[in-house]
Amino acid sequence: MKRVAVVQMTSGADVAANLSAAGDAVTAAAAGGATLVVLPENFAFMSPGGAAGDAAKLAVAEPEGDGPIQAALAALAARTKVWLVAGTVPLTTAEGRSAAASLVYAPDGQRAARYDKIHLFDVEVPGGESHQESRAVRPGDQPCTVATDLGVVGLSVCYDLRFPELYRELTRRGATLLTVPAAFTAITGAAHWEVLLRARAIEDQCWVLAAAQWGEHPGGRRTHGDSMVVDPWGTVLARQQEGTGVVFADIDPARLVGLRHSFPVLAHRRLAP
Repeated sequence: MKRVAVVQMTSGADVAANLSAAGDAVTAAAAGGATLVVLPENFAFMSPGGAAGDAAKLAVAEPEGDGPIQAALAALAARTKVWLVAGTVPLTTAEGRSAAASLVYAPDGQRAARYDKIHLFDVEVPGGESHQESRAVRPGDQPCTVATDLGVVGLSVCYDLRFPELYRELTRRGATLLTVPAAFTAITGAAHWEVLLRARAIEDQCWVLAAAQWGEHPGGRRTHGDSMVVDPWGTVLARQQEGTGVVFADIDPARLVGLRHSFPVLAHRRLAP
């Protein structure tokens, strides 16, 4: 059995305070036996939205491989000896927008992977809430997996969850665990969050590790929370619906092998490339 953990946070605009909270949570997760820990989207900085929020996000964006956020993450992974999936970190790009990069650090503190969020949240949410993530964020274009001692991890972020073709590609590349750091809105989260997570777990026969933002953030934005770990049969193993904290679950890699053998959904695909 391997223990994993997902962290639920209420991040704001104070990077130092957010990094301190994330560090405390990852330390607690490691103390509880977790060997892989997932932080939520925007864990280090949650902007208030609008033009001012876009400018603030760009102001804290860091160059590739350099900056206080990345240095803190590398040190944290090395100190706690965990695989650390760091939600999203704003990284600078040549075109003046940031990349929403999910960074993975190995237990020795070395960065093992970078995934740039592909699908950006440009929507009008029912109820009058509007988001145009692409104003300040450049979309990625490459799926990403990383081999760990818990299995192959497929990386995704928040709005990606609505695009099952991404997860099928991650599974095709060998993923057995799918990470979903997120900041789902309160409205869309209440309607769709759990059902989408369980669907991705069932159809791809993977564990899904979903680390969420929860509560009220700068500018009055509210996020749904409900961080959880879902098994390959679609069962929610553990969750935290409200508040901040760490969610633990134990996974058995052998169980996935048995499930895929006895219930070979992935082998039965007819329309896959």
